[in-house]
Amino acid sequence: MTITYDDFARVDIRVGTIVAAEPFPEARKPAIKLKVDFGPAIGVKKSSAQITVHYKLDELVGRQVAAVVNFAPRQIGPFMSEVLVLGFPDADGAVVMIAPDKKVPDGGRLF
Repeated sequence: MTITYDDFARVDIRVGTIVAAEPFPEARKPAIKLKVDFGPAIGVKKSSAQITVHYKLDELVGRQVAAVVNFAPRQIGPFMSEVLVLGFPDADGAVVMIAPDKKVPDGGRLF
């Protein structure tokens, strides 16, 4: 199926910097609670991310990530996830987050 550029543009993918990472033991699948700063226009948003295979809590703060910021919030157990942090599966299906290869301003939109 092909889509138009307008279809793509409806998905708002932004870059942000992780400012906090906490364990999420209540999640059904292993996950980490993230707070991601998307700059002054969007602010800090929360996300539950299934990234425990490749990432340790103390390595996450300060990393930039890409996320969809215009999905409706989603309740995950006792936690409200506000954005979807994006990644690709490795050979075993574990998430590898995507991020710019150089530092860019938080809140920048993917185009």
